[in-house]
Amino acid sequence: MHDMEMSEIIFAYGHRNIQATHRSTLEITKEKQLSKKGDCIIAVSADKAMTDLSPEFKESLRKKNVRITMQIEAGDIVEPVNAFGSPRLILMDPADIVVRKSSYVCSRTLAIKADKAAWDLSRKLVERLRDPKQKVKITLTAKV
Repeated sequence: MHDMEMSEIIFAYGHRNIQATHRSTLEITKEKQLSKKGDCIIAVSADKAMTDLSPEFKESLRKKNVRITMQIEAGDIVEPVNAFGSPRLILMDPADIVVRKSSYVCSRTLAIKADKAAWDLSRKLVERLRDPKQKVKITLTAKV
């Protein structure tokens, strides 16, 4: 079986309250406001959440052994996060997209068993993400 690849691109923005200190998850949200409590959030005002991803892309995320890469671009800084899909994914949240190091699944979960959480992102990238004018390009790729 040859590799099949599907991608979705999400645009979001930085926010001055971005902490990126959560040790097991990272999150992108459509919400425009962010309190200091949202320590897993790395970008706000996203143009897509779970419910906005194409049905074909969601289907590919639910395949067994699918590998998912989330590439985060802020200016000239690019950082990949590698994770896995799961047949258990629900993919129905209207506001958020969450990538987890654990295997926990809820409606906000895009991918599990990730190699990075918010805490693991380069602090150079996090500095960029604290700028509200910083446009962030997030490329999600599923490899089956």
